[in-house]
Amino acid sequence: MKPNETIDLTVMIPAYNEADSIADSIRSLQQQTVVPAEIIAIDDCSTDATAEIASALGVRVLRPPQNTGSKAGAQSFALESVSTEMVMALDADTTLAPDAIELLMPAFADPKVTAACGSVLPRYVRTLWERGRYVEYLLAFSFFKRVQDQYGRPLISSGCFSIYRTEELRALGGWSTRTMAEDMDLTWTIYEAGKKVRFLPAALSYPIEPHNFGFMSTQLRRWSHGFIQNVRLHKRSLLRLGYLRSIVAVAFWDAVLASLAYLVLIPILAIAIDPLILLAYLIDAPVVMVPVLWQAAERGEVRRALASLPSFFVLRIVNGAFMLRALWDELIAGRSLLVYEKGH
Repeated sequence: MKPNETIDLTVMIPAYNEADSIADSIRSLQQQTVVPAEIIAIDDCSTDATAEIASALGVRVLRPPQNTGSKAGAQSFALESVSTEMVMALDADTTLAPDAIELLMPAFADPKVTAACGSVLPRYVRTLWERGRYVEYLLAFSFFKRVQDQYGRPLISSGCFSIYRTEELRALGGWSTRTMAEDMDLTWTIYEAGKKVRFLPAALSYPIEPHNFGFMSTQLRRWSHGFIQNVRLHKRSLLRLGYLRSIVAVAFWDAVLASLAYLVLIPILAIAIDPLILLAYLIDAPVVMVPVLWQAAERGEVRRALASLPSFFVLRIVNGAFMLRALWDELIAGRSLLVYEKGH
């Protein structure tokens, strides 16, 4: 692709009360090394100036007749308005590196690829929660997701920044609202259709991550319930998809066993036997540190990564608590999470 070339791509930005962030997202699209043919902001009946800001920046604004209740609903509402070969979903709190779209597009040279996603890193790394997420993403996108891509099966095509073939996306029904994790649901549905998803780590996006416990708890609750809901929804098809079946099984059991160990087993053993058993919380620290520091070194951020590592272990314990609660609610108590709440 040539610099500043216009490509056959529409970018959709679902937005509800995103007046504080949507301008940055739109400008990051307008400054790309390749130019999308159209940018659509889906104003999901905001009560702030989201629509006015987007319109002032020259993008097309669509507004559903009433609030759709979720990001997936807003995106699917706008999908029929897309006329380009490719369509991209970008969160209204997410900015892109200037070459992100250009670096993602080569994935579609393979006709079997339906979706492609890039790396995700927090835009701000200041609070305990942002630091924990920073290390979590460095680990996931420097190691786990690269391994998954080698098998053509990234676990999730990230909802904050992914590109799809428009007609294939329409044929799959767009983004479903049947779970709290529409990006995971869509990714697994793509695999069930016999298609591929690619992960290209050099294509970078920068969402605003939760900066306090209130926002983080909302996000973790939605993500935990969404994972359980998708396992339950896709369990039959997963049995037919060898590698995906294995990676989901490992992720599911890790979520259960690790959470029980962090929140129940280790504290009980520390009280009953020896407080030094609490050091078990750090037993896998070297395994975490190696890929994290390797990735941080490439970015010139070793000091930031080292300072953020303690926050990662705090976030991991909190995440375990939310996962156990979601397991109980979804599989035992019958209290499925049905209302989408955004947790920035």
